Amino acid sequence: MDFDTSTLRTALTLYAPGVVFANVLLQQLGLPLPVLPTLLLAGSLAPSLPRLAALLALALLAAMLADRAWYLVGQRFGSRVLAWMCKLSINPGSCISQTADRFGRWGAWSLLLAKFIPGFSAVAAPLAGVLRMPVARFTLAAAGGASLWAGLALGTGWLLRHQVDRALTMLQTHGPLLAMAAALLLVLWLGSKLWRRQLFLHLAAMPSVTAAQWAQAQSWERPPRLLDLRGPALVAELGEIANAQTVSLAQLPRLVRPWPRDTHIITLCACPHDATAARAAQRLRRLGFAHACHFQGGFDAWKTLQPVHAPADAVHAAQLQGA
Repeated sequence: MDFDTSTLRTALTLYAPGVVFANVLLQQLGLPLPVLPTLLLAGSLAPSLPRLAALLALALLAAMLADRAWYLVGQRFGSRVLAWMCKLSINPGSCISQTADRFGRWGAWSLLLAKFIPGFSAVAAPLAGVLRMPVARFTLAAAGGASLWAGLALGTGWLLRHQVDRALTMLQTHGPLLAMAAALLLVLWLGSKLWRRQLFLHLAAMPSVTAAQWAQAQSWERPPRLLDLRGPALVAELGEIANAQTVSLAQLPRLVRPWPRDTHIITLCACPHDATAARAAQRLRRLGFAHACHFQGGFDAWKTLQPVHAPADAVHAAQLQGA
């Protein structure tokens, strides 16, 4: 069958605005759709710079609609929405505590680069809502990040616009072969993701402590030490845990260096599958702490046993309501 590249080019150019808007909106809302190929192709087919600017405006509008929606969801449902998103992820290792720690260190600046970082891009907007980032600051930072992300992709396509006809000609002559290659790459990508997921689930199955076992351990002569790996941002939003030390994975070796190697250590986080806590416990065992375990069920399980010190803002609000 003949393959008319000029007709295809005309059709792609005609429908590019709608395709760019829909693709960016759906992908930013969470659907596993590739969006960079669409932006690159649309940029390469733009007949003029004003048309390229119009495509950028549509991509920015779509991204901001999705980011604003996720911000409101995070503001309304709190950290529960982050746990839900991470549970749906094919890579559960991209979890809440690590993302919150990165957000806590970078603040609003993280939104400028969020869309370039796999795993972080999916939860940056709802996390901003969870942490009650001011709307104006969130909008400005998210818009800057979306403009940079979409602009680079569209601009790269524009710079490579003279290569489009050559690519379409290659598609005409080697279409079946290219389709097989694309399918093979997709299978390899999915396989690597599933393999990493299995490795992570194996890690999460390492020794853990239940809430009941933790309660019993409090009567020991030397009760276990509890390490809180939720990160400063989530600690500020969810509240501190009494007698726990807040630490990140990077700080862990330095913190435990002077401790006796027979110390019982329990790690805790707020991630699905106890992702960060399991990683921390594994790292501690590699450092020689044979009794290191993670708290099964994480922060949600902990709340059923122990009081949590509410953040200062929440305490103040409660006092005002009582008055």
